[in-house]
Amino acid sequence: MLAAMSTSDTPPSASGEPFSRDRGDACPGSLRLHRADDGALARVRIPGGVLDMRQADVLREAARELGDGELHLTSRGNVQLRGLDADCGGRLAELIGAVGLLPSWSHERIRNVVASPLSGLDGRSRSDVRPWLTALDGLLCGSDKAAGLSGRFLFALDDGRSDVDALGADVTLLGRGDGGARLRIGSAEAVLRVSGADAPRAALVAAETFVDAARETGAWRVSELPLPTEELLSQVGRALRAAGVDAADRLEHVPPPTAAQEPEYGLVGTSGPAALCVGVPFGRLTGAQWESLTRAGGEVRLTPWRSVVVTGVARGAAAARLAEWGAAGLVVGPDSAWTGVGACIGRPGCAKSLADVRGDAEAAVTAGDPGVARLPVYWSGCERRCGHPKGSWVDVVAVPGGHQVSLVRGDVRGAPVTVHGSPSDLVAAVTAARGTRS
Repeated sequence: MLAAMSTSDTPPSASGEPFSRDRGDACPGSLRLHRADDGALARVRIPGGVLDMRQADVLREAARELGDGELHLTSRGNVQLRGLDADCGGRLAELIGAVGLLPSWSHERIRNVVASPLSGLDGRSRSDVRPWLTALDGLLCGSDKAAGLSGRFLFALDDGRSDVDALGADVTLLGRGDGGARLRIGSAEAVLRVSGADAPRAALVAAETFVDAARETGAWRVSELPLPTEELLSQVGRALRAAGVDAADRLEHVPPPTAAQEPEYGLVGTSGPAALCVGVPFGRLTGAQWESLTRAGGEVRLTPWRSVVVTGVARGAAAARLAEWGAAGLVVGPDSAWTGVGACIGRPGCAKSLADVRGDAEAAVTAGDPGVARLPVYWSGCERRCGHPKGSWVDVVAVPGGHQVSLVRGDVRGAPVTVHGSPSDLVAAVTAARGTRS
């Protein structure tokens, strides 16, 4: 049996500063469980967030049989199962392994890959990232060196629309209109141009180069390395040449976007079978909601914004499906007061949380002004801010006796406003901050 383990987060150092760790990465996975106040937690990696119906059914069954019956979406398009018994690891591995969700026991925690969720669905893709996704996952699972990555290292496959490029991944592939790709390391503006056929291998080489560079410091992310990202990019270029990938003379400058654009809720595309995108308040789905979504079409794509794209829906049934999901509490249009609202698990699920931030967020949604032009808002139970978004957003953090509200624009955080006690004052502060132009 696989026992649960506890973890804690260590904030990264600023890029370029010396960094070292004296402990290993304890990020939870399917085989390494995390002990929380509501039971053990398993994080099932789902590269690109892509699930077929059989895989989705098994996850629902695992949540029902082993956990609290709910499926919790993460900011990387993965699924967490909560409320698990500490000794359920063997049964969980058996269930998910049977449907291909555990292709490598030694690599399962490093399969962190986000991908443009609308790739190939709405006519806006410069490149279809699905072949890259399949190839990269296979290469990762076949690389002994890649097994040395931390569970926090992130790959992003952007089809050219600059959605997941804004998520701060460690290695990003950017689709080009000619079928090729640009390779970005961390947040560097300089990128290397490679062919589409070489793109997955280039991403693997970049990750393996990071493993070598991080060996002495124990860094988990590119931003933690004590060398400039440009130097790491040069090392990657040399490694690519050694691997037979010609990228040395293809240096370009492409600034990363400052804000990610979440897919709009509702109908996606204008012809053929429909794709539907729905938001999930707090990323939490009941078994019934999950079943309704995952059995409606061909496959589901879980997004880094805790929404779900359902493909292959009969176009004539799209309106009825959206109405059904809206009645079930999901977000099916841009006018919902839940649009852009997120929160960590808070109390009672997390011992470090100072408040029931999901309850606080729900009260604010109920009392707030839905007509305000809204920035995303994320409610955190403590200063760790687990799962917070990227780009511009309103940061609400529980503090002793109240909350701090501040506006975040990329790496710049505004002066916080502290609100003690008064729910109406808190709602007013959050509403005002969300109406600020980004």
